[in-house]
Amino acid sequence: MNFLKTSLYHTILISTALLLTACASQVTPAAELQAADFSPEIPEGFTYADGSRPLTFLADFGAHPDFRTEWWYYTGNLSTPEGRPFGFELTVFRVSLAPPTVDLPDDSTWYSESLYFAHFALSDIEANEFHTYERYARPGPGLAGAQAIPYRVWLEDWSIVETGKDSYRLQAAQDGIAINLNLTDEIGVILHGENGYSRKGREVNNASYYYSQPRLKAEGTVQVQDETYQVSGLAWKDHEFSTGVLDEGQIGWDWFSLQFDDGSALMLFQLRESGGGTSDSSSGTFINADGLTQSLRNENFTITVLDQWRSSHTGGMYPSAWQIQLEEPECELSVQPWMADQEVNFPAVTYWEGAIRFEGTCDGKSVNGNGYIELTGYAGNLPLP
Repeated sequence: MNFLKTSLYHTILISTALLLTACASQVTPAAELQAADFSPEIPEGFTYADGSRPLTFLADFGAHPDFRTEWWYYTGNLSTPEGRPFGFELTVFRVSLAPPTVDLPDDSTWYSESLYFAHFALSDIEANEFHTYERYARPGPGLAGAQAIPYRVWLEDWSIVETGKDSYRLQAAQDGIAINLNLTDEIGVILHGENGYSRKGREVNNASYYYSQPRLKAEGTVQVQDETYQVSGLAWKDHEFSTGVLDEGQIGWDWFSLQFDDGSALMLFQLRESGGGTSDSSSGTFINADGLTQSLRNENFTITVLDQWRSSHTGGMYPSAWQIQLEEPECELSVQPWMADQEVNFPAVTYWEGAIRFEGTCDGKSVNGNGYIELTGYAGNLPLP
């Protein structure tokens, strides 16, 4: 979920606009305007992430309609008391079809500059089954949205809702698959890049504002058809908003979130280029157990692919084992997925998003833990500007 899904969003933007134009005759004028005005060129009226805007909380937990794309991304590794493992993803996306400077009619709550969609996935690792679901909705009247105070992000009955100080309820259910989790923030908000300004390309505004809550204690239930399991574990939240696009020649990205058993955490992303290298804008953040952070530039880490997996659904060839090396702290980590097939494959977009585990050493000490990885550009739709 996740960083710089701008190209991914462009695909879904067109599909969503066309879908909703066809399905909602009562708002045909707005739908026609939005679909007709869409192009790869970014219209005037949107704000770019350029580092001039400080992030403030709790205000920046909410939506930012002056930016073109935004997402609230939750992933986590859970297990039952007996040790049965599960992974999950729940991401709510917001895309703007028109900037807030465009005047829309005020005679219906259905008119809106934005559309929301969401992805829900459950990895049932013991059963080797991967369940994925997708939904779309316009904000009005109250079908989807995001607000800061009290914090709430939702699309229909898929939601993340503040329940108290640093605590949240996450819920999603469809077709007999459900998660119902209480989340408690253990470490607070972490800003990536330069105080939350995260460069993704050569241009100043090829960037996002990006923060995480990387250690959310999770307790609750997972339902798989007729069975309900008590679970506990850790979740990770990302929130990004931006207007910029990928640099020319960038073909995809690999994003890593690792949660160490000693209380620390690591975020890395590398932007892959058509020539086989990685962008200088690839970066990361190492987060100590006390919340202190160490920024990582592209030259401060290496990610080596050790194995591959071919999808039987799309034919895409994905990395499926990695060695990560950091300069400071001095870490060497071996990473592998809990199960190979965690490919999210919808008509508009295809990517791999899955639960992983790792072990290794940091500054001479043994470390291990779980996490999540997102891989894009290996299969399916990812049109580039």
